[in-house]
Amino acid sequence: MSAKTTKGKNSKNWRVNSLLAFIFLLAGLVFGRLFYVSYIQHDSLSQTAQGQYDRKQESQINRGDIFTKGFVGDQSIVATKDKFPYVYLIPEKSKNPESTATILSELFPSYSRESLVQMLSKEGDPFELLMKKVSPDIVKKIEEINLTDVKIGYESGRSYPQKDNLAYISGFMGYKDGEKSGQYGVEGYYEDTLNEEANLVLTIDLTIQSALEAELNLLIKKWEADSGSIIVQDPNSGAIVGIVSSPSYDPNNYSEYSLSRFVNPSTQDSFEPGSTMKTITMAAGLDMGKVNPGTKYEDMGFIKFGNYTIRNYDEKVHGLNTMSQVLEKSLNTGAIFVQKLIGGEAFLNYLENFGFGKKTGVDLAGEAVGNISNLRTGRDINFATASFGQGLSVTQLQLISAYSAVANGGKLMKPYVVDEIIYPNNHREKTKSKIISVPISEKTSAQLKAMLTGVVDNGFGKAAVKGYDVAAKSGTAQVAEAGGYSERFIHDMVGFAPSFSPKFTILIKIDNPKGAKFASDTLSASFGNLSKFLLNYYSIPPTRE
Repeated sequence: MSAKTTKGKNSKNWRVNSLLAFIFLLAGLVFGRLFYVSYIQHDSLSQTAQGQYDRKQESQINRGDIFTKGFVGDQSIVATKDKFPYVYLIPEKSKNPESTATILSELFPSYSRESLVQMLSKEGDPFELLMKKVSPDIVKKIEEINLTDVKIGYESGRSYPQKDNLAYISGFMGYKDGEKSGQYGVEGYYEDTLNEEANLVLTIDLTIQSALEAELNLLIKKWEADSGSIIVQDPNSGAIVGIVSSPSYDPNNYSEYSLSRFVNPSTQDSFEPGSTMKTITMAAGLDMGKVNPGTKYEDMGFIKFGNYTIRNYDEKVHGLNTMSQVLEKSLNTGAIFVQKLIGGEAFLNYLENFGFGKKTGVDLAGEAVGNISNLRTGRDINFATASFGQGLSVTQLQLISAYSAVANGGKLMKPYVVDEIIYPNNHREKTKSKIISVPISEKTSAQLKAMLTGVVDNGFGKAAVKGYDVAAKSGTAQVAEAGGYSERFIHDMVGFAPSFSPKFTILIKIDNPKGAKFASDTLSASFGNLSKFLLNYYSIPPTRE
């Protein structure tokens, strides 16, 4: 009994000792591997990690470039691939954090010496980003200092040489779901195409674009406006040859701006156009045969709709007037007179055929549609106010496209900003003009062109250009707000030249100008300046003596 007990006890001890030996052996292997990785291979692994980061940052973006039309050389580039230098720290290689921090604090004032010491003192840390997109001077100084714990890396990205001049057309390369992606403008709209490394050639003429920018800046400064826009369109094709808005932003540094700044005022904002809508109301009346340019009506200075009283902008009585004079004098009661003859349903149909209340289809990301839903209520008062451009909202692009339809003989053209796509195999895909609808006849177009020429000749002298027929209409509208209208105004003016064989359509809009109440006072001179410039630029011969 005693012998059996001793034997069993020895067998049990052997199994326990064997298990303990195995555990110690396994632990030794683990700690040995940790020691090898931590101390022997540390430098090698750190360099590998940093190398992987650098390769990721330096990898090229496979994305096409964007150019303006008709130019060669650097000045034509709108967006292109580029590399941007950044400064990073290698704390694990920092032998004297205090000394390095002193040097860096002078080069990078946004960092305190104490914060730099803290960053450089992180044991075992192979990488700390200090600053992106540093200047060439900083790069040169860092390279001259040649510290072991401060280095220069390069990150691939997009460069926008035109800066704020074409920001609302280009958009920018930002991030979506953590991945680099085109945002806004053509960068957003043509995301997939650009990722095929196809190049885009814009319809934008850089000379015209620069002229628009200069005129808009002068206009905003003169009238202390909050903001403004100018668009120039080819009425025969729909191509946008120039489009500017102020304030703008620099797509090279888009992170410095609020999200609201990226909204394109010409395509993503809507507004009440005021009297520029009278041209569309008149177009419907002429096209239906309800009126002609010589049709007369008696202006009493106001019209009542139940408890509502609508007056002319000048609150005056103008007596007997023709339809041509309705546009020349911009009479609200005259627009209402025409709309009543048209009828509500037909009026709404004409607005829709002119492209209001729907997207134009322009190749820019995030287009708005405006709002003409008031007209679907069937209320007479809503049709009346819409006839002279209040109680409905439109985008600038919708409005200029509608005027281009008046200019070109009655065809609503699809607007576009990309003239051509050039694929990597050099296959070229030219954008073809597209007719969206035909809202009015050629006869109606001809009548309106003569009437709008009369508006310039008899009302907007400063918009006229000597030796040429110029057609235009201005609009002034109070800014709508909850419960009514504010004391802020929007001024806009739209027109084309030469009147009877138009080469271009112009839209000018400014927000909350100071010192003048009506758009005819604030915008006529600028419209005339731009018309004269474009007539000369296109070498168009005079149309009148």
